[in-house]
Amino acid sequence: MERRKFLGLGVFAAAAALAPITLSAEDYRKTKPAVWTSHTVEDAIAKMYGTGAMIEKGVTVTSPDVAANGGAVPVDFSSDIAAKSVAVFQDANPESAVCVFTLTENSVIDFAIKIKMKQSGTITVVVEGRDGKLYSGKKTLSVALGGCEG
Repeated sequence: MERRKFLGLGVFAAAAALAPITLSAEDYRKTKPAVWTSHTVEDAIAKMYGTGAMIEKGVTVTSPDVAANGGAVPVDFSSDIAAKSVAVFQDANPESAVCVFTLTENSVIDFAIKIKMKQSGTITVVVEGRDGKLYSGKKTLSVALGGCEG
């Protein structure tokens, strides 16, 4: 009986391996390379989405007011907006873009990431809605230099 189960799983695994896999993710580093070399948040957003016009609502960004370690700043962000993509930017490092997520129609925006910030600054999260509008949320925080929270 165990042999039949093993063979059955093997046939299923082989069929799954041969099935075509379609990914909806876009490689933004290849399609929009200027975003990743932009030195200001406004410039990076404009290069990413073609406009800088945003509605500052609908996006919640949470992080500590003082980050003890600039090498791993915890950032949580969420939104109830039906979205195509979510992008994270910061103004503390030389390049502003942090990451971009491509979303499916049923995706839930509730992320927790860690980013590196060499100094105090503002984190901006931009949600590209399925309605074509850009929504944003911001969080300003201090980075304790030397890791002493002060």
